[in-house]
Amino acid sequence: MRCEAHPDVETNLRCGKCGRPICPKCMVQTPVGARCPDCAKVRRLPTYQVSVRGYMIATGVGLGIAIPGGIAWAFIWSHIHFLMLSLLIAAGIGYAIGELISLSVNRKRGPGLQAIGGISVVASYAVYYLFVPRLDFYTLIGVVIGILIAVARLR
Repeated sequence: MRCEAHPDVETNLRCGKCGRPICPKCMVQTPVGARCPDCAKVRRLPTYQVSVRGYMIATGVGLGIAIPGGIAWAFIWSHIHFLMLSLLIAAGIGYAIGELISLSVNRKRGPGLQAIGGISVVASYAVYYLFVPRLDFYTLIGVVIGILIAVARLR
């Protein structure tokens, strides 16, 4: 017998459901035995399946947190001048954005949501920069840390 997906491979395996010959490369081990990919219905986990509506909600929540977060960041920085304060604020904004985006889409995860979270942290920094137009090392490192935290919460 030859595998249907790989005709150059000889095999003695058959799908436990439909009986098609399969090779070890395309075999999917399931709790009830070896199956071909069609019968095993290999698909992404529901946690990583986000609808267009979910992406729209995530974008709204991300920007809804980013704008007030950037305003609060500028307000706090204008009253308290502590060099590493930007690191802490950006990390907190990144955590809040990642967590609230995840909650708004029923704890879904995935690369699209990670991108929305990272862009939202950058948007928060842009709002901060409108009020406090200064560029320093700690603030930029804080933005990177905020992006990493938001992405990690949505991974």
